[in-house]
Amino acid sequence: MDIEGLGTVWVEQFVDKGLIRDLADIYALKFDEVAGLERMGRKSTENLLAGIAASKTRPLERLIFGLGIQDVGERGAFILAQKFRNLDKLAAASEEELQTMREIGPSTARSIVEFFRQKGTQKTLEKLRKAGVHFDRVEAVKAATPFSGKSFVITGTLERFERAKAEALIRGLGGHPSGSISKKTDFLIAGENAGSKLEKAKQFGIKILGEAEFLKMLKSSGTGI
Repeated sequence: MDIEGLGTVWVEQFVDKGLIRDLADIYALKFDEVAGLERMGRKSTENLLAGIAASKTRPLERLIFGLGIQDVGERGAFILAQKFRNLDKLAAASEEELQTMREIGPSTARSIVEFFRQKGTQKTLEKLRKAGVHFDRVEAVKAATPFSGKSFVITGTLERFERAKAEALIRGLGGHPSGSISKKTDFLIAGENAGSKLEKAKQFGIKILGEAEFLKMLKSSGTGI
């Protein structure tokens, strides 16, 4: 959910103190509970609670990914969000319906259905709903851009973006970021210290973009970057 200030150390402390028992409990944290912890002053507490409140309006894909469904990564969460556009509709989907979707195979479909059938999941979703977490905030995807329908792999380090941000931009422009190279890959974006994926892309004759070329492609798609 990209909550600013909520790192692993704090999550572990909240769990140890019994303040969090499931992920929805994050949204029930009280000022006095948090401020009373070691090394957590008034300003830090205010900032953390503000970050938690702000995360309630994150896009649906972030919520789906944040639920930790087995076999559902960031790419899968984006695909599911674009298809169902509401968490309740996804929760009601059948294996058969899920398997008709691109990149959602039988194993992933089964994991999704089994996850939402669990009583613990249902209780968590109800707590998230009561806390005001948005279940239907879907990012718009531009209809026609140079990225539309194309598969992208990023290798190495980009100076301008973290990889997750670059992949989110690609998805928002209709592209399909992937973690592995195949003959179906359309573009490889190569940053500093690119590894074996670069050599593999050359072998397959895949179009290779440097970061400057990637930025140019983004600008031509009207991102304002």
